[in-house]
Amino acid sequence: MLRRDRQMRMQIHQMMDACLFAVSFWIAYELRASTFFLEQFNLPPIQPFGTYFWFYLVLIPVSPLVLEAQGFYNRPLIAPRRHTLWPLFKGCLFIALGLTLALFFTRLYIARSVPIWFGVISFVLVYLKEEIVLGVFKSKVGQAQSRRRFLLVGTPEQTSIMRAEIRARPESGVDIVAELDLNHTNLDQFVLRLHDHSVNGVILSSRHTHFDRAEAVVKACEIEGVEAWLIADFFKTEISRTRLDDFYGRPVLVFRSAPETSWQGMVKQGIDFVGALLLLLIAGPLFMLPAALLIKLTSKGPVFFRQLRSGLNGSPFTIYKFRTMDTNAEQLKHELAAMNEMTGPVFKITKDPRITPVGKWLRKFSVDELPQLLNVLRGEMSLVGPRPLPVDEIRRITDLAHRRRLSVKPGLTCLWQVSGRNQILDFKDWVRLDLEYIDNWSLWLDFKILLRTVPAVFCGAGAK
Repeated sequence: MLRRDRQMRMQIHQMMDACLFAVSFWIAYELRASTFFLEQFNLPPIQPFGTYFWFYLVLIPVSPLVLEAQGFYNRPLIAPRRHTLWPLFKGCLFIALGLTLALFFTRLYIARSVPIWFGVISFVLVYLKEEIVLGVFKSKVGQAQSRRRFLLVGTPEQTSIMRAEIRARPESGVDIVAELDLNHTNLDQFVLRLHDHSVNGVILSSRHTHFDRAEAVVKACEIEGVEAWLIADFFKTEISRTRLDDFYGRPVLVFRSAPETSWQGMVKQGIDFVGALLLLLIAGPLFMLPAALLIKLTSKGPVFFRQLRSGLNGSPFTIYKFRTMDTNAEQLKHELAAMNEMTGPVFKITKDPRITPVGKWLRKFSVDELPQLLNVLRGEMSLVGPRPLPVDEIRRITDLAHRRRLSVKPGLTCLWQVSGRNQILDFKDWVRLDLEYIDNWSLWLDFKILLRTVPAVFCGAGAK
């Protein structure tokens, strides 16, 4: 199925789910506020529904986004029920918990049974909707409306591959009614097949050696008013995801091996800014001010350490940290090069002699990293992302594939840090974890990494 069709279907489902979540909250409220429950269980009355109306308006757009973060809309239409039940259960659970926390922090009292009823009712209603949609899709009427007839055009090798892929995805709604060999079919034969089979579209798989014939097929479809889908697999990429875009009226095929611009990405930027601001307000008086005083009182030199690091796509920026080493640490680095325990361009030593006594404590609990919240506020870093390396270390990278870790903003914490960074001594393993994060990025993954970072910090699993 084309991306456009998938997006339209997902948006329709999201609108229906938003309405169902809104109805679920109203039903949960009405159940608790009903005279039957009040009299039967001798419960106190609750506030009027209008008290929660502003939150009600927020719940409607947020709920489908939570389901999307759980992968609820990424599954095939025809899939085992467990692929529906598990992400739906997680989504409803998180939304109900979010409702409870939001009401708690806003000091709006509501009966504890309302969020529980809301989670259960929303789960049941959305699941019933999914079963009804699946039943309609499988019915004769649904099949007649959703199935489309296509003509498959290309070389025998290409058409056989495409035929197998299409048959493996019955939910795509594509029926191959005929196949044509692009090498031995003239334009008149092609047009005749269009008429004989009353096709809805043509799937054209063509290499660069057949561009002239492919162009003739596309022009014939244009005249006939029939859709033509050109399979643009001229270049064999391994990890890039492709999409067709528009550049001032010209069609552009985009190859991307990093997360593309999306609503999740926009939400991530908002979370970075708000999260960094809140953490600064909390950690400033509790940790940062005492740390700054300790550094100033126990060693000579500036409180902050500034260094050029490589940011998004290698763009240099100045990173801020609390100084944890002697002021001549950079000069001593060359003398200690033989003690480096990390393979590759990175320099790391256990019990580094350049670290001050206070610096050792700051590193143990990652307090030295807190000034980087300023980098997050400035948009140079994110809360979660690959750790930024010094510019000179990036220049020493010999494997160009390792530079793909620069394709996203660097972060305060990452998969490497919560996966036992002190035990990882090979730079290739470090990069592997960073690329694993990039290839599987989602808001949910960021959330899991942040959760795992908290115990890692409090347990003192700090830097070397």
